[in-house]
Amino acid sequence: MSRDLSGAEFRKSSFSGGGNDCVEVATNLPGLVAVRDSKDRSGPVLTFTPTEWNAFIAGVKNGEFDN
Repeated sequence: MSRDLSGAEFRKSSFSGGGNDCVEVATNLPGLVAVRDSKDRSGPVLTFTPTEWNAFIAGVKNGEFDN
């Protein structure tokens, strides 16, 4: 399904230190969170529901993805 991302306001984490090896996230779209590679801004964009994104962030904070 194609989604209109023309109004997406992507931002990088302040923890990225200004580097380009990051992802950028747009949370300003209704019912949608968009994620893209900062090195390829015209490339593919992953989209998630806010519930999916919040579950992912909670998993990161809880160390679910640590080695």
